[in-house]
Amino acid sequence: MARLIRHTARGEKRLLLLNTFFTLLLGVAEACLFTMIYRTVKLLTGTPVPEPLQQLGITRGGTFMILLGALLFLQLIASSSRAMIGILSGRFTARCQAEIMPLIHRHILGLSYGCASSFKIGDLARRASIAPTVINTEITYTSLLISDGLLALVYLMILVLVSPWLMLLAFGLALGMGLAQSWLRPRIRDAAQIVENQQRHISSSITADLQVLRLLHSSASIGEANRRFAGQLHGLEINLRRLATFRSLLEPIAELLPTLAAVLIGLFSWKLTQGRTELMIPGLATFVLALQRLNVRLVSIGKSFNMLAENLAGIDQVNNLLNKDDKTYRRRGGAPFAGLQQEIRFEGVTLNYPGRSAASLSDVSFRLPRGSTLALVGASGAGKSTIADLLVGLIDPTGGRILIDGRDLRHLDLDSWQQRLGVVSQDVLLVNDTIAANITYGVSGPISDLEIHQAAEAAFADGFINQLPHGYDTVVGEQGHRLSGGQRQRLSLARAILRQPELLILDEATSALDSHSESRVHQAIQAFSSGRTVLVVAHRLSSIQDAGMILVVDGGRIVERGHHDQLLAAGGTYAGLWQRQQSSSPARRT
Repeated sequence: MARLIRHTARGEKRLLLLNTFFTLLLGVAEACLFTMIYRTVKLLTGTPVPEPLQQLGITRGGTFMILLGALLFLQLIASSSRAMIGILSGRFTARCQAEIMPLIHRHILGLSYGCASSFKIGDLARRASIAPTVINTEITYTSLLISDGLLALVYLMILVLVSPWLMLLAFGLALGMGLAQSWLRPRIRDAAQIVENQQRHISSSITADLQVLRLLHSSASIGEANRRFAGQLHGLEINLRRLATFRSLLEPIAELLPTLAAVLIGLFSWKLTQGRTELMIPGLATFVLALQRLNVRLVSIGKSFNMLAENLAGIDQVNNLLNKDDKTYRRRGGAPFAGLQQEIRFEGVTLNYPGRSAASLSDVSFRLPRGSTLALVGASGAGKSTIADLLVGLIDPTGGRILIDGRDLRHLDLDSWQQRLGVVSQDVLLVNDTIAANITYGVSGPISDLEIHQAAEAAFADGFINQLPHGYDTVVGEQGHRLSGGQRQRLSLARAILRQPELLILDEATSALDSHSESRVHQAIQAFSSGRTVLVVAHRLSSIQDAGMILVVDGGRIVERGHHDQLLAAGGTYAGLWQRQQSSSPARRT
């Protein structure tokens, strides 16, 4: 986090230097302004015109006009400096938003798939959205502390010059204000930390409910979801009230102490000058005005400290996101993948997820020659999709090797490898965009409408697309909720076909299709797969009878392997699965 703040500050050092210049100019203008105020009040109380001006023939009225002009000029400089400080701060805020959001976005997408998927989506979205605000707050209020501290020092010097005794009294009152704020600050910080955590959980809950909106509607769970969410908001309301209470104490204290100071300083000044107004009024007027300005700066300093204390909660969240010690990142670099020449080989591949005692995969070994089809079958949770994820490069094995033409997959450039893959899974991922945008998603380079239509036709998706209100320009909705499961799978297949992949990975690619659509899509897949290397994860064994090799996976191990006829003849697990599916199929029963 500190490095990101330094990076942002260095990138905008011109703005920060200009801000510092106008801050210094404001301090000088304020110091000169109070000098002019003091001399003006002295002139009004009967002090003679300074001798140099008398020698120039300038009368009391002329001196008064000169002082008023100087006051106006100095105030103009001070006000212009304040305006420039505000403008520069606004520009800096805009730059923070424009620069930090892409950095955070790249950081999140740079996490490995396994690491990123361990976070809740709402949690990641919350941290990403607050990051620019958190960093801008840290830099802005630190800058304000410096500028307010400089102005406070100027006013402090003026107060000491006017009357050290009055300054001691004012210092005692300021000490009281400081003690009050030091009591409030840690309580505000702790309350803000609790509120930030609760708001993060609430954001995650909203996202989670939106992701399962169909389930909530279909299971009559909306009432329960609303009650659960209302319970979270009740806890947030209590802590927000507590935070508001602490914040509300700051302003009354800031208003009370200056009034008390003015009364006591007036009495003390009367005693010091023994009631002589010509001595009392210039010093007292200047002192009170400087003290009031000092109080404004002290209140601003206190506010800055409070904002920085509240900001610690957000900093902790962003720090946790940016901390690299407990995270893994998407692999970068490696030899570019130019194309499969011979085979893909798994050699003793093992996978252990952190925190799990049992291995997800154990000693998995097989060959997938170029241009052949290999099928994985087995019960749910056996490890079939995990093997596919390993081959895609979403996760790395904890033991063994995955060799691509004899080269370890971990030594290949991941981008160049994945660009040659076409993946169609049962969990189809669609973005809230048009049909055409979803088909071309992830495909680099210009794509013509003809190519999009041809890919859709090859996936038997063109028919339902043309029946939609806007055809290929129809927006599919969040996660494609406006389409059926079968329609989403056909779009996913069209996307894979458009990529013209060298390796096609089908993970339950027809699980959401009816028997008629499955037959047609299966024909399309067979036609498209001709000459390509294919890995199929299948539940319906009838779709993989012609596979060159079938592996039966159970408990993370390969328990059988062979062709369809060989496995049936062996009478093992595969034969049992085949018999059960055949006896339960509608055609068989008929």
